[in-house]
Amino acid sequence: MKKRFIAGAVCPKCKAMDTMGLFKEHGVETVTCVSCGHQMSQPEEHVVQEVRPNEQVIGIFKQE
Repeated sequence: MKKRFIAGAVCPKCKAMDTMGLFKEHGVETVTCVSCGHQMSQPEEHVVQEVRPNEQVIGIFKQE
């Protein structure tokens, strides 16, 4: 799987800059800090529709 790094992105956990890598797996975009391992995910709309009503997604990634 190919990771794309996000220029200027700062990890919310360790505050390191330029360590955030973005990859997509099973229709879910995941951002991982290569410094501390912190992960954030944001599923696509068709994935959200497949989630059962009582489940929640934690850690929505929003680009600032």
